[in-house]
Amino acid sequence: MKNIQVTSSSHFPLGIKGHWIDIREYIFIAFGLLMYSAAWKAFLLPHQITGGGVTGIGAIVLYATGIPISLTFFGINFVLLAVAVKTVGLKFSIRTIYGVGILTFFFAILPQAVPGTFVGQEDNFMACVLGGLIAGAGIGIVFLSNGSSGGTDIIAKVVNKYRNITLGRMLLYCDVLIICSSYFFDFGSIEKIVYGLTTMAITTFTVDMVINGVRQSVQFFIFSKEYEAIATRINLDVHRGVTILDGMGWYSKEPVKVVTVVARKNESIKIFRIVKEIDPNAFISQSSVIGVYGEGFDIIKGK
Repeated sequence: MKNIQVTSSSHFPLGIKGHWIDIREYIFIAFGLLMYSAAWKAFLLPHQITGGGVTGIGAIVLYATGIPISLTFFGINFVLLAVAVKTVGLKFSIRTIYGVGILTFFFAILPQAVPGTFVGQEDNFMACVLGGLIAGAGIGIVFLSNGSSGGTDIIAKVVNKYRNITLGRMLLYCDVLIICSSYFFDFGSIEKIVYGLTTMAITTFTVDMVINGVRQSVQFFIFSKEYEAIATRINLDVHRGVTILDGMGWYSKEPVKVVTVVARKNESIKIFRIVKEIDPNAFISQSSVIGVYGEGFDIIKGK
């Protein structure tokens, strides 16, 4: 059996590190929360659609009493954050405090649209679809940046610490309870509950699509005599690490070099272009990867 020698490129551009990465994440968290608050102010609130989370509670209070959603959202989260700091710890709460503050600010300054501004005045279904899509995309961006909007996230985190209930299930219980509670108010109806549950489903689906779409990874095996040039260009242009494997073609009995790369799916076009430019006759195998953990990809998590 032929020994397989594995060598990895030692020079790898580190890119933007340290504090700038944190600053960039905080910027994306703010942008995602802007999308989320805009979805509520433009589509959901004008049509009196109730969603999940503390924002849903704020919407119910707004419909019933006229109290601005920003005040209810901040008040409830202030209490929840005080509990979270004592039970979960300050580390979890720092970005949550930031998210709550930013979202409260956006809820306060963004004007609520007049019914019929963006969709028909009676077109509640279209309002919940568009609102759910935009809100879900915003929350997806927040989660990708390791942020949080507070609310029922805090409740789920605290309950999960003391009970064997998953975060996702606890969030689902809270959201369904909040949406269904709107039935007991004057503005509530079975129709509005259905719209609220539809919005929740669309938001959840969009969050998953945003997160999974960005994190989806692919693996390349590239067979080429120009392996050195290809590996160097992938390092410099795509900013991905490259591993060179020593192999042997069984038919030709000749040694071959195999360039191995793991990258994000949206980076695959760059890699194909590099290979085509350097060696149009190269043999390439591309496959999807379920999970990639380490530098430049996801962080290994465990209790």
